[in-house]
Amino acid sequence: MSTFVYDKAREAFMGGDIDLASDDIRAILIDAADYTASQSADDFLSDIPGGARVSVSAALSGKTITNGVFNHSTGTFSSVTGDVCEAVVYYKHTGVEGTSHLICYVDNFTGLPVTPNGNDITFTPSTGSNKLFKL
Repeated sequence: MSTFVYDKAREAFMGGDIDLASDDIRAILIDAADYTASQSADDFLSDIPGGARVSVSAALSGKTITNGVFNHSTGTFSSVTGDVCEAVVYYKHTGVEGTSHLICYVDNFTGLPVTPNGNDITFTPSTGSNKLFKL
């Protein structure tokens, strides 16, 4: 797999259904053995099987959008236990799986894959020019 923005997220950005600056954006640690991501077909959190979701972050802070580039401060998955995680999926948290838009799939964070051991796991977007992603 590779890092990508979901096609349905691009539609949601254009339709005004995702506002990265003001929406509650969260991340999920993913066990890729239990989830085969589809950039073109997956749309909502309900498309990711529960068994693939190892840990969910709190709402991201320090979000920035500059010249089409999205970034955020370092995030934390708290007291993580469970399967080995190979990816992180970002989504718009609405409290309802069927309306929580998937945003992007990331499998190139430093430290991935990671084996949870009950401790916190931190994650930081790339420091490259496109940070987390660029539209």
